[in-house]
Amino acid sequence: MIEIQNLSRHFGALKAVDEISFSVSSGTITGFLGPNGAGKTTTMRMMVGYLQPSAGSILLDGKSIFADPIATSTKIGYLPELNPLYDEMFTQEILRYIADLRKMPATLFAQRLEYVVEKCGLQDVLTQRVGTLSKGYRQRVGLAMAILHDPEILILDEPTSGLDPNQILEIRELIRTLGTQKTVLLSSHIMQEVQALCDRVLIINKGKIIVDDEIGKLSSYFKDHQILHLELEAEDADFGEFMEYHPDLQIISQTQEGDNFKMQIKMPADLDIKYDLARFIAENGWLIVSLYTQEKSLEEIFYNLTKEGGQLPKPAFEEKDLEDAEELPSAVDTAEDEGEEEL
Repeated sequence: MIEIQNLSRHFGALKAVDEISFSVSSGTITGFLGPNGAGKTTTMRMMVGYLQPSAGSILLDGKSIFADPIATSTKIGYLPELNPLYDEMFTQEILRYIADLRKMPATLFAQRLEYVVEKCGLQDVLTQRVGTLSKGYRQRVGLAMAILHDPEILILDEPTSGLDPNQILEIRELIRTLGTQKTVLLSSHIMQEVQALCDRVLIINKGKIIVDDEIGKLSSYFKDHQILHLELEAEDADFGEFMEYHPDLQIISQTQEGDNFKMQIKMPADLDIKYDLARFIAENGWLIVSLYTQEKSLEEIFYNLTKEGGQLPKPAFEEKDLEDAEELPSAVDTAEDEGEEEL
C-alpha cells in the first residue's frame, strides 16, 4: 500500500531523515519507533504530504502522493502527536467542519458521525466546546477526525496519549479492528502498546532505519543466552544428575522452602532443554508449578538499539547494507526540533 524509497529530509546541513526505504502492506499494523529526534515525526509528516522530501519518493499504490495531493488526502487519515484543534468550536461542529473540508456527502457524514462518536466515546461531549475538553477527550476528537472519512491508511502518532486506562483499552481495540481492514502505521513510546497491537516493527535512529522485522522475532536480538525459570512441588529436589548430562547449563539460583522448590538456569540461546527437563522431573515424581524461558522485553531491545554507542544486532547486518549502520553527526539528534524552528 505504501512504499518509501530512499527518502531524505534535510533542515539546512542537518539530516533529519537519511535515505530510508520501507513498505507497509494493507491489513497490517506496523509500529514505528525511535527516540526523540530520531526522524519519526518528520517521516510521518512527509508521508501525509505536510513536508516535501529533500530526496526520494513516497508511493501510494504505485503513485507518488505528490502527483495528486487532494486525491491522496482522501485515502489517508493522520493523527499528529500535537493534535491541532479549534478550541472555540463544539465537538460535533468541528467534525462537521472536517467533513465539509473533505466534501463528504450529507448522508455519508451522518453514517460516519454515528460510527466515530460511538467508537471514540464522544457521546457525552458532542455539544461541549473543544477548548473545555480534557486532554484525553481532545485526543479522542483528533482520532475521530482522522477516521471520519473512512481512509484506507491511518498514520497515528501517539494515539493513546493522555487517555486513562479504560480509554486506552477501548482505543487499542478500535485500532486493532481497523488494522484488519486498513493500513496502519503507529508511533508510540508505550512499548506494551506496540507489543499488543503491531505485527511488525520499524525502528529509526539518527535518521536511519536500523530494524525492520516481525515483532515476534525481536526477542532474538542481542540474545547470547536465555534464563529458564522453574518452580516445583518437590521434597529435597536434586538436579545434580541432570546437570552432569548438560554441561552447557549453569544454575544461577535455587531455593527450597518446604515442598516449594525454585531454580533459575542459564543456558545458550540456541538450546532448548525444557522437554528433557520435564521428563526428568516426571521420572522423579515431582510436580511442575511453572516452567518458562525469560525473554528480552521490547523496552530492553529498543534501549540496546538506540542508546548512545549501541550497535546493530547481527540479523540486521545480514539483511541491510552495512552503510546503514554508520553513525551520523551528533547534531542529528536534534534535527527535527531545530528544523521545525527553522520552518
